[in-house]
Amino acid sequence: PNCLVGIGEHIWLGEIDENSFHNIDDPNCERRKKNSFVGLTNLGATCYVNTFLQVWFLNLELRQALYFSSFLKTTCFLTDYEPQTICEHLQYLFALLQNSNRRYIDPSGFVKALGLDTGQQQDAQEFSKLFMSLLEDTLSKQKNPDVRNIVQQQFCGEYAYVTVCNQCGRESKLLSKFYELELNIQGHKQLTDCISEFLKEEKLEGDNRYFCENCQSKQNATRKIRLLSLPCTLNLQLMRFVFDRQTGHKKKLNTYIGFSEILDMEPYVEHKGGSYVYELSAVLIHRGVSAYSGHYIAHVKDPQSGEWYKFNDEDIEKMEGKKLQLGIEEDLAEPSKSQTRKPKCGKGTHCSRNAYMLVYRLQTQEKTTTTVQVPAFLQELVDRDNCKFEEWCIEMAEMRKQSVDKGKAKHEEVKELYQRLPAGAEPYEFVSLEWLQKWLDESTPTKPIDNHACLCSHDKLHPDKISIMKRISEYAADIFYSRYGGGPRLTVKALCKECVVERCRVLRLKSQLNEDYKTVNNLLKATVKGSDGFWVGKSSLRSWRQLALEQLDEQDGDVDQSNGKMNGNTLNKGSAKSLCVKEEEEELNFNEDILCPHGELCISENERRLVSKEAWSKLQQYFPKAPEFPSYRECCSQCKILEREGEENEALHKMIANEQKTSLPNLFQDKNRPCLSNWPEETDVLYIVSQFFVEEWRKFACCVFLHSIALIWPSEWQMIQKLFVVDHVIKITRSEVGDGDPSETQYISEPKLCPECREGLLCQQQRDLREYTQATIYVHKVVDNKKVMKDSAPELNVSSSETEEDKEEAKPDGEKDPDFNQSNGGTKRQKITHQNYIAYQKQVIRRSMRHRKVRGEKALLVSANQTLKELKIQIMHAFSVAPFDQNLSIDGKILSDDCATLGTLGIIPESVILLKADEPIADYAAMDDVMQGKDKLI
Repeated sequence: PNCLVGIGEHIWLGEIDENSFHNIDDPNCERRKKNSFVGLTNLGATCYVNTFLQVWFLNLELRQALYFSSFLKTTCFLTDYEPQTICEHLQYLFALLQNSNRRYIDPSGFVKALGLDTGQQQDAQEFSKLFMSLLEDTLSKQKNPDVRNIVQQQFCGEYAYVTVCNQCGRESKLLSKFYELELNIQGHKQLTDCISEFLKEEKLEGDNRYFCENCQSKQNATRKIRLLSLPCTLNLQLMRFVFDRQTGHKKKLNTYIGFSEILDMEPYVEHKGGSYVYELSAVLIHRGVSAYSGHYIAHVKDPQSGEWYKFNDEDIEKMEGKKLQLGIEEDLAEPSKSQTRKPKCGKGTHCSRNAYMLVYRLQTQEKTTTTVQVPAFLQELVDRDNCKFEEWCIEMAEMRKQSVDKGKAKHEEVKELYQRLPAGAEPYEFVSLEWLQKWLDESTPTKPIDNHACLCSHDKLHPDKISIMKRISEYAADIFYSRYGGGPRLTVKALCKECVVERCRVLRLKSQLNEDYKTVNNLLKATVKGSDGFWVGKSSLRSWRQLALEQLDEQDGDVDQSNGKMNGNTLNKGSAKSLCVKEEEEELNFNEDILCPHGELCISENERRLVSKEAWSKLQQYFPKAPEFPSYRECCSQCKILEREGEENEALHKMIANEQKTSLPNLFQDKNRPCLSNWPEETDVLYIVSQFFVEEWRKFACCVFLHSIALIWPSEWQMIQKLFVVDHVIKITRSEVGDGDPSETQYISEPKLCPECREGLLCQQQRDLREYTQATIYVHKVVDNKKVMKDSAPELNVSSSETEEDKEEAKPDGEKDPDFNQSNGGTKRQKITHQNYIAYQKQVIRRSMRHRKVRGEKALLVSANQTLKELKIQIMHAFSVAPFDQNLSIDGKILSDDCATLGTLGIIPESVILLKADEPIADYAAMDDVMQGKDKLI
């Protein structure tokens, strides 16, 4: 208790930095720097949205048009205004990006209006397409033509699909607008090669020939794309995310693609002579090796200053020397030895393995000097947000100042008092170590002193709690109690004398216990003579030392648990105490093991033994409250009566059981039992009793047998009626109809079979077949070219494993099939027809539990609640057939609903599904649509 080192004082000794007194960051760090752009908060997985917003914001023409659109003017003066439409959110967001005082802003309103999941990363290229389409449709309702047509003017170009007949030379054109060019990068190293492949001529020959309207027949032809017009802003999508047929998922192509800052598109357009020189204005980067995760950033060029900036969510970094620097964006997250070395790039060119979109702006002679002004109604909203930000900065600065002032005051207090804590020879008091540690803990406010946990039952200091107390000077204690309050105060006279005396007594008994244990063992070896002995339970004798020790520990006030605390370290008392309580509940006290339920001496002499008077007196010192039974004490009279009655009842039960077994020997031994499927000739009536009754009776007669119901001979039924009370008679009667043909036999039950219960049982059996888990089904792959389900689904041009004429012919009655069998050994079904009886056991042909696999078939483990799409993924891994190439059918029914579960489709355990694979295709866009459900931004 005198050691005051290592209780948390080290953090207060010496000089302390002011910043350690608070955990509040400087609010000025959240302020926008001069001549810099504003960042956007990443809401979880919305970095792809942030990159496009920054690219669109730095398109001055688009920003200006959005400011001119009339959405906010009628509602902007409402104090609680919140944007509603997509364009309103975009207007407000652009205004904040332009004139906010914050270092970054929160785009959650805009993201929520689009209905995006902030925790799931979407396809960035798909998002760009859908949002541009949505923006164009929204702005088309504006009256101002500069606003209404801004998307077409900035991003829309036109090309034509031109098909030329090789026979007559006729050209067929199909005009189409585009907002970006999707360029395949597989097998290419330069951007110009990707553009050339996009415009490459394609030959239409063989089965892919073109139907010429001029020739009125299919002819060989050529097809290509001709660029007719290009937009001011040319978006080039590099198709880095493609479908992998081996895995059934998208993958990322980490191929280096070279591109220049100046792109001349004149060689690629049909009409020459125009201005088609473009300048690189943005590079969108995806960092990561997977198509389903990673991080999106954007390098964008400021059109006014010509400087490049890297936009990484909240962080904006200006590139040095007005040059594009991709830097570490080209390092993959998972380095591989087989990575391709980065090619050398000349001046004005760049290489990237992570760029997925390049944005080029049409080059103009005059430099952009236009300044986009924020409209007054938008600026008012921005000013309102800036005022909130300034108020927040002032509030945070004040909180920082208050925390620093409190910290300095606490520092001075600790430095002053810690030197005066040691008591020395002067008067002293005891204070809880836990409270002193909390006083020295800067992270928690100091509470009043609470010493109640250290008091004994006499409201004084418990001697065993000294180890969790600290002895401090009376001077320091006076200051503590005056500043923080609490109590009770534990002075030098606070130590409990009674507890000290009791503790000494317990320690003395503990030390004496080992000697007494040896003495008692020696006394137990001697034979007890006469009537001087005492009855003691054998179990108590085996464990009396342990019981005595536990009892002393309990009297000691859990000494061992309370002694386990040192400076800064505490044993878990709760767990040890709960363990002791649990053991006490499970064990009896000393000598209670020979008590009967009536509180007297038990009648079983095997559980007790006589000990001498000397041994009992030793034991009684440790267990003064133990039950005492001298050797002359009689056993419990009530237990003797119950024992005698039990013996008489047991003899009676044996006699009754022997009589019943002799009366019903066949029923007891389960011999010569009647069967419905093989009705005995000697009787036309059988009785039914509950199988539960038969089981209980056989248990009574020392036998167990399990079934659902039991059939009883008439002679046995007469004997049962004599031996037992019968509440209802249930029987089945057989009667012949016609000329005695066995097929015309009828069975009548009394009482009638309940049709509702029978229907419920059948429905339950059907439900069980639809609610399975980890069951086996079989998929059989068909390799011929015949059509599947041609009759049932003629609209689907898919293939199948067999036609109607190829199906296996039904086998005649009685012929055995290796995969199918009939119940009851294939015996002929008997006709059961009567108004009082519904078929007891319908004989049906059923699948064998052992399925015989054939060639081209594989077993899969499935559950009823999984979807057809998930099953197709399993089939893809088993047969290497992509899901969209799979044509599945079962029992003549095509399985086409990918969202339906196997249970609803009627697929049960041991089912056989036919798989017919279509020829592989190379349309990656179609593959993506199958594997990834695209969410529409509407």
